[in-house]
Amino acid sequence: MGLRRLRTAALLMTAAVLGACNGAPSNAPRAAYEQRRAALQEAIADNPKAIAERVALARVAIRLGDGVAAEAAVKGAIGAGANDAALRPLLARAYAMQGEGARALQTLDEGPIIPEMIGEAAWVAGDVHLAGGDLGAARDAYDRAVQELPRSSALWVDVARFRDANADTMGARDAVDYAIELDKTNSNALAFKADLVRTEEGLKASLAWYEAALKADPDNEEALIGQAATLGDLGRYRDMLVSLRHAATRVPGDPRLYYLQAVLAARAGNYRLARSLLQRTRGELDDQPSFMLLSAIVELELGGEAVAATWADRLLSEQPGNFTARRILAAAEWADGDADAAFAALLPIVRRPDADSWSLLLAARSAAELGMKTGSADYQARGAALTRGEAVPFAVDNDYGLITMAADAEPLNPASAIPAISADIAAGNAARAIGRAARLRDANRGVADAHILLGDAALAGGQFDLAVQSYRAARDLDAGERTTLRLANALYRAGDAAGSGAAILALRDSQPSSIAADRLAGHLAMDIEHWDQAIAHFERVRRRIGDRDVVVLRELARAWAAKGYDERALPLIDRAYRLQPLNAGIMEIYAGLLERRGKTQAAADLRDKAAQIGR
Repeated sequence: MGLRRLRTAALLMTAAVLGACNGAPSNAPRAAYEQRRAALQEAIADNPKAIAERVALARVAIRLGDGVAAEAAVKGAIGAGANDAALRPLLARAYAMQGEGARALQTLDEGPIIPEMIGEAAWVAGDVHLAGGDLGAARDAYDRAVQELPRSSALWVDVARFRDANADTMGARDAVDYAIELDKTNSNALAFKADLVRTEEGLKASLAWYEAALKADPDNEEALIGQAATLGDLGRYRDMLVSLRHAATRVPGDPRLYYLQAVLAARAGNYRLARSLLQRTRGELDDQPSFMLLSAIVELELGGEAVAATWADRLLSEQPGNFTARRILAAAEWADGDADAAFAALLPIVRRPDADSWSLLLAARSAAELGMKTGSADYQARGAALTRGEAVPFAVDNDYGLITMAADAEPLNPASAIPAISADIAAGNAARAIGRAARLRDANRGVADAHILLGDAALAGGQFDLAVQSYRAARDLDAGERTTLRLANALYRAGDAAGSGAAILALRDSQPSSIAADRLAGHLAMDIEHWDQAIAHFERVRRRIGDRDVVVLRELARAWAAKGYDERALPLIDRAYRLQPLNAGIMEIYAGLLERRGKTQAAADLRDKAAQIGR
């Protein structure tokens, strides 16, 4: 045997081991795979009838994410005389990688598959069904794949992805942990673990896992993009750019790169650049909620009210309880001169007792424009109270009887049970809502939303201990805003103010980009007269949302005044007064500052106006 054949045999043995499914290292650095591909191509050129080399080349191409090359290699092996029953799953995988899911499934069904490849065939089918949103078929396929390939680390990563798509956070965590146990160098497993940790424990906690994934494979684009997004949310923009630039060398046309760069541009106030970057995604991310939200914000900032409204409306069709999208839609409709549409967008918010002052103020203006004088005055008065509340949406539907009947027939079907729980709460039947939510929770203990539903129902029914218990269980699965803010509210209403504050500060530490956490942490600091901390929290909020939040402006003015910096406090309280000219509390603060500056008549006039409003 010649030197070249000896070298080729060694390479084939290595490629076969790397390509096998059962417990094989699945994420060797890209450079090593590229070297193997070059060597295999050389071997095939030396022997055009080679079969094993072509099969090995197909597996290497799959590892490199090159579905076209994988297809060519498999077809070349079959053309050279390989058994198509053995290679059909590999060909299906190549089609699936090219986005041809239907063709992949058709390939699997076209003929027999040898027993040794049944597991891989089921695995491909699971991936195709998952990509197509058919979770039932995906579950069946993955179950078969796991039976055949129980120790495939790469397979368990896809099982974790399936469970996460099915909202089974606990199941996803178990699957990815097992994938890492099987192969501690599996970069994809480590990267997906980072994604889960980001949701469950916070931004900072996830960074170590992204670093581990990139240590195993420095060119893992999923890890690079995930790391970049996390660094951006942490405000580490220079580090974010480093990750994005590296990712761009691997997947230069990936639309997520343009989206993340657009986020960075928007945060820097360069909305024209952000729009240009969003347009370069060529519609591939249009169905993603985060993309819709950013697009709406960017268009609104650039004066494209109609386009902004379209994006916000699209997002609300997917997430009707997204109050940020509602506010953007209302602002866009108002700016476009449609007071009726602005008022309609705000109604689900302002009907709640904890509606924010900005929404109430715009509702008051819209109502006045529509001739609703009494309603306008009511919204104006409520807005002047400047409550801190963060509204938590419940779906409300008038067809109460039909909704509850459907849920009674299918108590464990979320599509029926969730609307019924919301309807029960809206109708004041909290006990029945709690019962429905408890049954749904018991059937889905690994799903954060199931615990949140029970917490919401318990909170509505005044069962604060049950609400706290449910929200804590949800936070163990998802430590983001939606769970932590609910937990903080439930703790406060249960009389545990210290626990509520600790939950808010924990969210602030784990999710530094959280506006709600900074806002609430600022209020906590104000309550204990930690002025510098309060200023830091509220200034971060102000930088993110601008000078449109009266509460933030008022609290900043109070904090600066308490420190003796009247020159910093006056412009802030003046802006707050212009936004809420009928708020007596703001007038009192403004008057005090003016008086300290020697403007006694202006201060007296403001106090007189405040007294008249109070009468």
